[in-house]
Amino acid sequence: MQNSRSRTTKVMEMKQLVVPTIPALKPSSPLSDVSEALDLLPAQRIDLDPWPSGGEKVEAGFTLAHSGRHLLLKYKVREQAVLARYRNINDPVYKDTCVEFFISFGEERAYYNIEANCLGTCLVGYGPGKHDRKPLAVEAISQIEHLANLKVANHGQKERAWELTLRIPATVFTEHRLENFSGLQARGNFYKCGDDLPEPHFLVWNPVTAPAPEFHRPGDFGAISFL
Repeated sequence: MQNSRSRTTKVMEMKQLVVPTIPALKPSSPLSDVSEALDLLPAQRIDLDPWPSGGEKVEAGFTLAHSGRHLLLKYKVREQAVLARYRNINDPVYKDTCVEFFISFGEERAYYNIEANCLGTCLVGYGPGKHDRKPLAVEAISQIEHLANLKVANHGQKERAWELTLRIPATVFTEHRLENFSGLQARGNFYKCGDDLPEPHFLVWNPVTAPAPEFHRPGDFGAISFL
């Protein structure tokens, strides 16, 4: 029993992410330059599957950095089914092929959810829980720049590989007055999902303890430190 408890404690250990700065990237730098710069940094895997369905294998990961007043986030995904229907800000993109980033600043329980389908269409909200959320204004979310890249099938196979690079200004976080990400402490999690895919899946970066698929779990966020 002791060994079993030790293994469980180890599995549920909170992850810690240190976010580097790339000061050479300016707000005017092309997103292709942002994408290339992020490729030079170590990637994190979104590979925990708390609610396995036995369906297709999905590979997902992300790289997060900042340039002072902007978050720089890149996802890389490989999967068989790709769904991209939603094109308007705050559409339910989680039903498409989707990646998500939830973040709370300091010790606050309220958090932002930044969700994007593989086209770069974003849904963003703020609040302390799943059923108490405030959608952010379209004018704020429209500041998020994106570069999407969907690659062709791999040697005739069904598998698709796609990438999404996001540049997120501090001003998107409208419930705060953030001037610079340097030195900030935060908590958060990263997800890969697709509610309406032929074989839905729900992958997480930091362990989630819910018995059924649920991303709105601030108690299960990992630690994020900005250099």
